[in-house]
Amino acid sequence: MIAFENVGLRYGHGPEILKDLTFRIAPGSFHFLTGPSGSGKTSLLRLLLLSLKPSRGTISMFGEDVTNLERDRLLQMRRHIGIVFQEFRLLDHLTTFENVALPHRVRGQSEASYRANVQELLDWVGLGDKMDALPAVLSGGEKQRAAIARAVISKPDILLADEPTGNVDPELSERLLHLFDELNRMGTTIILATHELNLLRKFDYPRMLLEHGELTFHD
Repeated sequence: MIAFENVGLRYGHGPEILKDLTFRIAPGSFHFLTGPSGSGKTSLLRLLLLSLKPSRGTISMFGEDVTNLERDRLLQMRRHIGIVFQEFRLLDHLTTFENVALPHRVRGQSEASYRANVQELLDWVGLGDKMDALPAVLSGGEKQRAAIARAVISKPDILLADEPTGNVDPELSERLLHLFDELNRMGTTIILATHELNLLRKFDYPRMLLEHGELTFHD
C-alpha cells in the first residue's frame, strides 16, 4: 500500500526534519504514529497525503511511484486518501450534511447520487439527527465525528488522522478510536498520530515512533 525508500525532508536550506525513512505499510493495517512534539509527525502525514514532496528518496503508493507525479495524476491519487485533523475544519456556513457531502459536491456530483450514502454514514457515526445543524451548535465530539464522516464518505483506501482526539475528553477519545477501529475492520488502512498514552494502552496496534527525524516500528 505504502513504501518509503531512503526518504529525507528538509524545509528550504534548513536541517533535515525527516531522515532516511525506509518502511512498508501493508493494506488493511492500523498504525499509531507517536513521538514528541516537533519530531516531524505532521510533516510525515503531509508526505503521505501527497501535499508535500520529499527532498530526497522515493515514495510509492498503490504500487506507483508518486514522488514526481504530474498534477492531474496526483489529484487522482489523493482521492484514495482521507484526512482527519485535530481542528475539525468544518465550514461554518454549511450544515452537517453539507460538510460531509463536500467531497462529492466539489466533484460536481448531483445530490441525488450521494444523499442516501451521506445519510447512512451520518446515522452510523451517530449524527443522523444533526444533519441540518450548523457546526456552531455541535459539541466538540459531534464536530469530530462529522469530520471523520467527511474524510471517509468517498471510501478512501488510506485514512490519515493528525491528533484527531486532541480536542475531546478521554471518554470521547476512546469512543472515536472505536470508530476508527471499525473503519479499519472494513478494510481501510489507518495511520493515526497521537500522544495519548491511554489510547496506546487500550488499543493494541503497532506503533511508528518518530524521534529526531528517524522512524522505528514497535509491535
